[in-house]
Amino acid sequence: MENPLLLFPQLNISASKDKSYYKVMKSTVKEESHQASKPGAKQKRNRLSLLLQKPEFHEVDQLGKPGNLTKAASVSPEEAVKWGESFEKLLSEKAGLDAFTKFLKTEFSEENIEFWIACEDYKKSKTTHELLPKARNIYKTFIEKDAPKEVNLDFQTKELTSQNIDQPLITTFDAAQNTVYRLMEQDSYPRFLRSEPYLNLVSGKNPSRPTLRRRSRSFTVNDFQGVRPDLTVW
Repeated sequence: MENPLLLFPQLNISASKDKSYYKVMKSTVKEESHQASKPGAKQKRNRLSLLLQKPEFHEVDQLGKPGNLTKAASVSPEEAVKWGESFEKLLSEKAGLDAFTKFLKTEFSEENIEFWIACEDYKKSKTTHELLPKARNIYKTFIEKDAPKEVNLDFQTKELTSQNIDQPLITTFDAAQNTVYRLMEQDSYPRFLRSEPYLNLVSGKNPSRPTLRRRSRSFTVNDFQGVRPDLTVW
């Protein structure tokens, strides 16, 4: 009997192809399985995109925008007008203190009002045991050299304050607090009263809406009839 491979050579070729195809498919499946076990670049991007959409990854801080010093709905124009009577009046009201604090953040000088608030809290201490940890914390945060929120104090005031840190009294920060208070009253407070957000509050305007808006380009042809185009505004 003749060799079947000679009679049907295609069988040998087919078998050879099947083996090659099996090897290729086996290699491909193995590679795909290996790739599936690892998150690809696209998967990583998708995961990162989902993470970035979570609220905790976005600190919604609009304090740097002048139009968000305070909510218009919470402050009446009459209240805002009273803030202009004196710096003391502004700080005595919570809404005024909050608005002024946010204003200072737009000027990157919020350490001044934060120091003043810390001193006010310090003076409310009821026992001497509360004074030492609070005094050290205030000193390390606002007064010592290269403190994270160092306030601008003259040498004499800083030295006087430093001498009482180990045995603090209720009056330990009085001199420093008064210095910072006068600085804000004479420098930052007048600018606050001239700021656009404060003037908007006084006039009853909604600070969340800009007073002027750029004209939209989505007009119809009829909107421009009889009007000469002024290309300079674009």
